[in-house]
Amino acid sequence: MYEIFEQLLALKGVTAYQVAKETGIATATLSDWKRGRSTPKQDKLQKIADYFHVSLTYLLTGKENSSSENNEANLLFQTIMNRENLKVLLEYALRAEDSDLLIVIEMLKALEKKGKSH
Repeated sequence: MYEIFEQLLALKGVTAYQVAKETGIATATLSDWKRGRSTPKQDKLQKIADYFHVSLTYLLTGKENSSSENNEANLLFQTIMNRENLKVLLEYALRAEDSDLLIVIEMLKALEKKGKSH
């Protein structure tokens, strides 16, 4: 379950500390959850799901019962809207030619490789 939480953190570009602060859930609770010492109670899990705009089912299983694609699209949209640099990048990408987008994609791949080599 914590792996899904970590994926949501990465997608939204926030830390567990920020989630704890904004939801009122103690960082110790999240830390215990990460270490497998406990599982947050349902009310806390619901707060986390609400924070990420996903269902409780998705938070617990990584899957939706019916509208998985809608949920993923919503999560992607929320991620973009909550990260200013992604919003700016998307706005430019929507106006760019496909050939220019391919160049940018290759540049991002090269930067990712460079980051992994350090």
